[in-house]
Amino acid sequence: MTKFKNKYRIESNRLKGWDYANNGLYFITIVTQNRECNLGRIENSKMIKSDFGEIVDEQWYKSFEIRDELFLHKHILMPNHLHAIVELANNDNDGNGDDGDGTHIVETNSRSSPPSQRQQHPKRQPKSISSFVAGFKSSVNSKIDDYIDINNLNIPKYNRNNHFFSTQLPRPHHSQ
Repeated sequence: MTKFKNKYRIESNRLKGWDYANNGLYFITIVTQNRECNLGRIENSKMIKSDFGEIVDEQWYKSFEIRDELFLHKHILMPNHLHAIVELANNDNDGNGDDGDGTHIVETNSRSSPPSQRQQHPKRQPKSISSFVAGFKSSVNSKIDDYIDINNLNIPKYNRNNHFFSTQLPRPHHSQ
């Protein structure tokens, strides 16, 4: 298999030229590191959340409580990932480049830019999907670390080198 820059499995998954602060609907998939099934298990066709899954769900809902520009349409938590449809509606965004009704639909369903490409954009735009996902992942890492400490668990804590979720953002696909 050919690797991007002899290191990465794929090229950047970010939609070229897409501004992630654009208003629109985004289909987001966020995957646990190494696809570990630590959010819960499926039993009798029903998701049974683990303690970590409960923390992820709680932080997910809290993310929408603190952000006026984001609206959760749907989400589902699975043992090693979550799927969601999120609407970004920045009042200060004029919606340029939309599909005619002021709405964009962007699907994110795999892995994102390699770290070398993310470093080309050192400043994350506020009120953007990238900023939202980064804040969500950070809050989950912190809350799970607190849980590990409180329960004296003998497992590695999550930090810059050991992430709970995959460190890469999903790739967007512009749909019309």
